[in-house]
Amino acid sequence: MSDWTDIIQAATTHDPLSGAVNTPIQLSSTFNQPDFDNFGHFDYARSGNPTRESGEQAVAKLEHGQHGYLFSTGMAAISSVLFTLSAGDHIVVSKHVYGGTFRILSDVLPRWGITHDLVDFSNPDAIQAAIKPETKALYIETPSNPVLKITDIRAVVALAKANHLITIADNTFMSPFLQKPLDLGVDIVVHSATKFLSGHSDILAGVAVTNNANLAEKIYFMQNAVGATLGVFDTWLLLRGIKTLGVRMTQSSQSAQKIANYLSTHDKVERVLYPGLASHPGHDIHASQSKSGGAVLSFDVGSEDKAKAVVEALKIPIFSVSLGAVETIISYPPKMSHAELNADELHDTGITPGLLRFSVGLEDADDLIADLTQALALI
Repeated sequence: MSDWTDIIQAATTHDPLSGAVNTPIQLSSTFNQPDFDNFGHFDYARSGNPTRESGEQAVAKLEHGQHGYLFSTGMAAISSVLFTLSAGDHIVVSKHVYGGTFRILSDVLPRWGITHDLVDFSNPDAIQAAIKPETKALYIETPSNPVLKITDIRAVVALAKANHLITIADNTFMSPFLQKPLDLGVDIVVHSATKFLSGHSDILAGVAVTNNANLAEKIYFMQNAVGATLGVFDTWLLLRGIKTLGVRMTQSSQSAQKIANYLSTHDKVERVLYPGLASHPGHDIHASQSKSGGAVLSFDVGSEDKAKAVVEALKIPIFSVSLGAVETIISYPPKMSHAELNADELHDTGITPGLLRFSVGLEDADDLIADLTQALALI
């Protein structure tokens, strides 16, 4: 079946009792056990809940995975996967990762004896050079947040297999509708489902998916032990959001391409970062592993003062953290998504003072371009 059909099939779980086409919300923290010696499939909601299980099966199916897990936030999912590492382990990570991931790597894991190196994942030689005897995993984020850096997933997977390492990929920006890292050999996929999977800026959620039964057991253990699980009502909202994933990603990606083309010719814009542009570094690699350039782009207007002026002049986009919603959201990464990084770290990852991230929603692309035109005319 096509991805379009898979989305609806995965997110629509019929109730066997009533025939309801929407997944029932099971508001129960505990479950009756009819047998003293043999417990049923569900016992305590932290360990499993029928509503959450439906959501977990849905996200696994979308990623072509066998095992899916839902967490309270994207960072809970990412952290829980990283927490499967042990003291003395080392991980090689793309230096262009999301700021929250950077914070866990830099400020939490070292306290437990888990170390890392940040390298440019567009350079396989740099990855190989960072691998140590104690290295256990390679961590990919492609396209990266917010500079849309592209990683060749197949190349990193091949490197990992040659060195007997696992691969973890953050697929938040593309969603499983546009990119399926497990199909390219990745071991674990993570998402901030707050973003495109949900798509409506109404919940926080995280996802981890794998085809490896051993890794699945470790992720589930951490999910159950730590308890950062997704609530049942938020799971229901996530399933409702997923139903429109295909049409949302298609429309928003088409608009993003049109806006990126426009900005790339604007004399007030110093650079546009968008994988759908032929000029974007890694464009051909991205095209070989994704359906489109996606719905997020970044553009640089030259300085913080100019970025502020553009944001304050825009009328349609929401100025906010987050992305991946039906409404267009403009963000200022140095003070929002990557506020954890100091000036040198921002510079090293290409996050310049004039950089703005633009998550394209479902508004008319021409209206957004007209709004950008009047805002850019003021700088």
